Amino acid sequence: MTKFQKAKNDNCNISINILIVCVRRSENQEACFSPVMVPLYKTRSLRRLMSDNGRTVEELRALAQSAGAPDSGPPPSLPVERLTNFMDAQYYGVISIGTPPQNFTVLFDTGSSNLWVPSIHCSFFDLACWVHHRYNSKKSSTYVKNGTEFAIRYGRGSLSGFISEDTVSVAGLSVSGQQFGEAVKQPGITFAVARFDGVLGMAYPSISVANVTPVFDTAMGAKLLPQNIFSVYISRDPKAAVGGELVLGGLDPQYYTGDLHYVNVTRKAYWQIVDVGNQLTLCKASCQAIVDTGTSLIVGPSEEIRALNKAIGALPLLMGEYLINCKEIPTLPVISFNIGGKTFNLTGEDYVMKESQLGMSICLSGFMAMDIPPPAGPLWILGDVFIGKYYTVFDRSADRVGFAAAK
Repeated sequence: MTKFQKAKNDNCNISINILIVCVRRSENQEACFSPVMVPLYKTRSLRRLMSDNGRTVEELRALAQSAGAPDSGPPPSLPVERLTNFMDAQYYGVISIGTPPQNFTVLFDTGSSNLWVPSIHCSFFDLACWVHHRYNSKKSSTYVKNGTEFAIRYGRGSLSGFISEDTVSVAGLSVSGQQFGEAVKQPGITFAVARFDGVLGMAYPSISVANVTPVFDTAMGAKLLPQNIFSVYISRDPKAAVGGELVLGGLDPQYYTGDLHYVNVTRKAYWQIVDVGNQLTLCKASCQAIVDTGTSLIVGPSEEIRALNKAIGALPLLMGEYLINCKEIPTLPVISFNIGGKTFNLTGEDYVMKESQLGMSICLSGFMAMDIPPPAGPLWILGDVFIGKYYTVFDRSADRVGFAAAK
């Protein structure tokens, strides 16, 4: 349950209590390699790029359909997995697939488990495919044919293709025999404006489509990492050349201060949490949430997000965004997340995003509504608005998530 309590002055505190849970999966492995540092680069989110061009998602989808591009769900026989809200994703990194390496920019996403990139065999109508890098199996000496069909549901459409096997390299870490998806159809127009080519899922294998072993799990099984953990730093400096860092197999102490506060997880799927609160009850059935690098915002059910944005004085705009008066940022409420008995605060400077739209500077709330239906939802998502303030560690050996104040 999410609840808010307002103080007598304008600087009220909004408190959200969080409990993180996941089934223990203990694996004792020897450390044999150094941690792998992957630089992350920041781009404008799809939502902002579309807004700057005066287009909504529905308008762009209609244009795609009028041009003959199909927009349908996956065949009933194919396994599907609801994709994370990539409309607000901003951070991506570089990987390579094959021998010699073919480079791709990917979103490292803790809200999904599959690796996929566009295929050289993509549909003629797939605009997103033609404007991104495409994998060509004929150019790789380490390619192994698989051919299993897969589909990942996204909104009203689906991303579909077939499974292949090849060597995947991430910042020098080489993972051989890795299965991944060659996407031959991507939904609507959404991914056409994305700055990343594909997605590398970092969630648990239980939600992997087509029973594909995730890249991180393959690396764990081959004992390629000193520890079965990965950590994420997101830069708060909009002018920084590098937007953040993903570390596979360890931590980077230069990006956080103080001790890490760990909280166990109980559902071996997403990095999933349960939040509870007091006073004004907005989530009466003990809402669940996930820690997700795949979205830049903090996302929640529509009713709760409307109440939260009303509490901080935000006004609704088109495309689900909320406008905040930039001059009021210093006096906005502190939002407190109580996670495993420890309080993590977000000030107005932390949860308000300063953007440029059509040549004008605007301030937007970092809280976005998205209704995820059962059985997966309803869900809250702690995205980069939260991760940017708190260095985050995902520990697969102990099935826990750790947080420390980011520098």
